[in-house]
Amino acid sequence: MTGLPTTGLPTTADEKAGYRSPLPSTRPHLGHALASEWTKMISVRSTMWTLGLLVVTVVGIGLLFVVQTGNEDYDSIPFTTPAIFGLLIGQLSVMVLGVLTMSSEHGTGLIRTTFTAAPERHRVLTAKYIVFSLTAFLATAASVFVVTLAATIVHNGAGSGRHGAWEWTGALLGSVYVTLLGVLALSLGALLRHAAGAIAAMIGLVTLPPVIGAVLNIWEAGKSIGEALLQYNAPVALMQLFGLTGNGDGELGAVPGDTAQMTLVLLVTGASVAASYVVVGRRDV
Repeated sequence: MTGLPTTGLPTTADEKAGYRSPLPSTRPHLGHALASEWTKMISVRSTMWTLGLLVVTVVGIGLLFVVQTGNEDYDSIPFTTPAIFGLLIGQLSVMVLGVLTMSSEHGTGLIRTTFTAAPERHRVLTAKYIVFSLTAFLATAASVFVVTLAATIVHNGAGSGRHGAWEWTGALLGSVYVTLLGVLALSLGALLRHAAGAIAAMIGLVTLPPVIGAVLNIWEAGKSIGEALLQYNAPVALMQLFGLTGNGDGELGAVPGDTAQMTLVLLVTGASVAASYVVVGRRDV
């Protein structure tokens, strides 16, 4: 029987010793997941549209503000002020991109392929958070930097007052704040798995607290809650970080400081991210 052709399959001796593929293979790690998520991020049109809209909004509105102001206007406001007006609108683009980073795969069914190729779901989710956070922060910070630099060059003359490095620090913190809102949106996308629902929830979290606070502030019974909502919300936090509100006493009491605003968004975002890890790891898809 020696003339019979061989099949190329492992023999009994090979099976006992253990079969090893001749093709090179490496153990999957976070770097592979990061490369995969980066490829997804730059391959879809939604990324270019949302980030492009962010840049156009922040830079466009900011430069219009720079053109319409004079040197003396910056005696009482920082050079980062023009960027905040566009960022209050542009932050919506960051939140939409955060939701789509996760929910779009659920909508198309690609998430099944992703989890089949990478069964370690927590690694995939971590890669999504890292890639999105870096992309969103760099796009936001770069847009704010362009507007702030333009205001500094054009209006850093007589009558503009004194300005320090704290303005740039506040702008960076504001960019981090917007990025955290995007991370919160991504976690909601992972929890809800529905783009429209997650986007609506994020818009509600950002826009409703000032409205509800103003309504509750009318009645004496809800005044304390109303004042808290008017002080702790995304628009006020951004203006606070960019130096547009003081820390003195006003009609609603002392305005919260930068640390308080950042702590609140970190706690809310951290709780939502932790919940997303638990839920994504337990459910089927």
